[in-house]
Amino acid sequence: MEFTPEQFAAPPRKHWSDYVRGVAAVLQQEGYPLKAANLVIDGQVPIGAGLSSSAAIELATAFALTALGGLTIPLLEVARLCQRAENTYTGARCGIMDQFVSRFGRQDHALMLDCRSLEATYLKLPSNVRLLICNTMVRHELAGGEYNERRASCERVVETIAKFRPDTRALRDLTLEDLEHYQNKISDVDFRCCRHVITENGRVKDAKRALESADLARFGELMYLSHDSLDQDYEVTCKELNLMVNLAREIEGVYGTRMTGGGFGGARSI
Repeated sequence: MEFTPEQFAAPPRKHWSDYVRGVAAVLQQEGYPLKAANLVIDGQVPIGAGLSSSAAIELATAFALTALGGLTIPLLEVARLCQRAENTYTGARCGIMDQFVSRFGRQDHALMLDCRSLEATYLKLPSNVRLLICNTMVRHELAGGEYNERRASCERVVETIAKFRPDTRALRDLTLEDLEHYQNKISDVDFRCCRHVITENGRVKDAKRALESADLARFGELMYLSHDSLDQDYEVTCKELNLMVNLAREIEGVYGTRMTGGGFGGARSI
């Protein structure tokens, strides 16, 4: 594929090539000289399954273009630029998690990421279990608006509470009790959305402790709790995802399962 400088600046076309074009454009904006290239793109990550295929193609594009141009860019900066490309060129206001994990993920490990400090903790997965990904075949589309609406809900609540607590920069700065204290100042939809985020942060910390102690029963319980919260509070699951999770609950040897990815279709992990 080939793009002119004018095409780099054009609005998103709602086509997968936006991910490639966006990365090239952001690199150029940052002053990195790029050489012309013909790119052949191939991969095994299912598109639209919630498995971060967008981050994968962004990172692959960045590494290909910088290698061809003989450029050396710090790896964390590559992840940041790819996140910016997705924010700018596809309209998905995603955080850095997908791009970070696509670059810094480690085989046979879970990665716990602090998105404020970008500190990563690697957690060894027990050798006697396997993580399976099951695709509902319901295609999801993060840039379609629903994902951005959830993010807007969180930002509205932070902005409201910050009027009373100026030290509040994000939902991670609040406890569930804090949120409940200001419940009468926010809508019910925003309250439930933020309740999911705050309780999910707690579940992530609990999951870290469970993996460190090889407590698979507790880890599985947290997966189920996470899915229920994604379904009832965050409202990003679908009937197909819920059906697969409920069927897995009855299968011997399954510790836990939950929706994976951004939701509104896609896959689940078991």
